Amino acid sequence: MVPEDPAVTSYKRLFSRALEAAPGRLHFAAHSHHLWPDASLAGQVEAWEDAARLADRKWERVMGEIWPAAQAEVAAELGLPDPGSVVFAPNTHELIVRLVSAARPGRLRVLTSDGEFHSFRRQAARFAESGRFEVETVSTEGPDFAGRFLERAKAGDFDLIFVSQVMFGSGLVFEPLAELAALAQPEGPWVAIDGYHAFMAVETKLSALAGRIFYLAGGYKYAMAGEGAAFLHAPPGFGPRPELSGWYAEFAELERTPGQIGFPADARRFLGATFDPSGLYRFLAVRRMLAAEGLGTAAVNAHVAGLKTRFLERVGQTPFAEAELLNPPGAGAGEARFLALRHRKAAAWAEALLDRGVVTDVRGEVLRIGFGLYQDVEDVEALADRADTL
Repeated sequence: MVPEDPAVTSYKRLFSRALEAAPGRLHFAAHSHHLWPDASLAGQVEAWEDAARLADRKWERVMGEIWPAAQAEVAAELGLPDPGSVVFAPNTHELIVRLVSAARPGRLRVLTSDGEFHSFRRQAARFAESGRFEVETVSTEGPDFAGRFLERAKAGDFDLIFVSQVMFGSGLVFEPLAELAALAQPEGPWVAIDGYHAFMAVETKLSALAGRIFYLAGGYKYAMAGEGAAFLHAPPGFGPRPELSGWYAEFAELERTPGQIGFPADARRFLGATFDPSGLYRFLAVRRMLAAEGLGTAAVNAHVAGLKTRFLERVGQTPFAEAELLNPPGAGAGEARFLALRHRKAAAWAEALLDRGVVTDVRGEVLRIGFGLYQDVEDVEALADRADTL
């Protein structure tokens, strides 16, 4: 990936409403709550207008046009051979719980890491407490986390292997997805990848793995669509009859055995019930904007890489020079869209930056500084200037 020169390129015009809503704010938390582009408002309005125009019949358009269009966009981004393997939900936690409900009865042996986001971390802890899970956790600290995780996955007798493609706290990228996917079988183990910090941030093609892994992500971060557009890619034949099943799974023609509840064979078997479809409208509007601008994930990454490069050139002039950079650029095939700086003063720095109009965030002793399409080099220079006064 060749960094773009952010000194000559700016995409702020695409985010004029969000930027004008808070003049003077430097928003360096694209990894947390990504600012919404103007196009997302058009999607939101379209959702409202469809509800007003179609009323009860809006669901024919939502499920017949909007839903499959959103499936096609996810499939195109991830290189999935069948858009029907994608199902949407309000959030990934809901999808995780449905996924677990489709596994075999009894106690599940689960392998995961200590770097997972709270949607899985907390639920896994509760399942362990209730006896549904027996959890083995691999530490992300120390060298070669991916190798150590893969070694345990191969050696253990697990029902579910769950790991993030990009660790939300450190920005560490788990690269050997193919080796992990090779372990998956319909009868177990299942391999589930949390791709929330990778979707539309790390170029990812799952065509060769689509028949073996589950993949979860959503629109809240780098897809720039906000809430309500989480999704699950579900490989065919894995978990055909989830126990937690909403009535929307009956929208399609069902494979029904007499006397049984029917389920579609595709990812709609994981459908819930009534939901707010506006997130899907926003997602499609943003994807149309990106296509019109010629901005695929690689192009956005190039812009972000230029911003990171300039920021790191300035770090030595700031107190951040004292911190440990957990995810230096160029360390692997893919990179997080944020830099993770570990220091005992991380929380104090985040608070002091906020007082100076700079939005970042902190996880324990790790300050996360996120970059996005709505920033240019002037923002990076301003960030470094304000950080220099900490």
